[in-house]
Amino acid sequence: MELIRTRKNPEIHHFRQLARSREYRRDTGLLAAEGEKLLQEALASGAEVQEILLREKGAAPDLPGVPVYRATDEVFDFASPSENSPGPLFSLRRKTVEPVGVPRRVLVLENLQDPGNVGTALRTAAAMAADLVVLTGRCADPWQPKTVRGAMGALFRQPMLELELPELIRRLEEWDLPLYGAALAEDARDIRAMDLDRCAVAIGNEGNGLSPEILDQCREKLIIPMSPGSESLNAAVAASIVLWEMARKAALV
Repeated sequence: MELIRTRKNPEIHHFRQLARSREYRRDTGLLAAEGEKLLQEALASGAEVQEILLREKGAAPDLPGVPVYRATDEVFDFASPSENSPGPLFSLRRKTVEPVGVPRRVLVLENLQDPGNVGTALRTAAAMAADLVVLTGRCADPWQPKTVRGAMGALFRQPMLELELPELIRRLEEWDLPLYGAALAEDARDIRAMDLDRCAVAIGNEGNGLSPEILDQCREKLIIPMSPGSESLNAAVAASIVLWEMARKAALV
């Protein structure tokens, strides 16, 4: 196996673009991920591994038919999306997991811009057996490395859709699912008093919450009780509590 020593190598350029360019990921239909655990998660889920890049002394996986490259540490770090990654860095064919049948418990993320929050929400949704996660508005790219890493393999098994708001509303009507919005509003109901076994709940942007457009479509608003003086919760934490309540009301936990 020839050792790649230059940043100008086309494979290095390819991996670097996958890690950093949403447009390039969309055009190629691929994504980049790294780490032995994520690689095993991807393989277990049946994901199509395209290529693998190793550090100079990294252990090569036994994957017949998958091209494996080795680079100097300096060149590997140039291609990698994170600092001091042990590798491997690998590319996958993008594959959205579609919901099976009519979903009952749907988490909607609107305009979440932090990829770590999106990844954490996906990871929790998988743990709480949510039927579907919908990304709408200007959410962080679910296929970027930070989101994939935050999801800890959930992206390979959690049903997820990226929908514009009109299409989201159309589908919810088709599924006969009410939409609730998590909001700090005077008319919001305590989440503990609501039946969340069959519904969609929307979580909004980290700084501004839900947009007026989606709030107008919500049948009701809900609120997570907090101690006096607390302003708000992190978006991923709020999503996790909502998912827990959904699973609890459905007797899944």
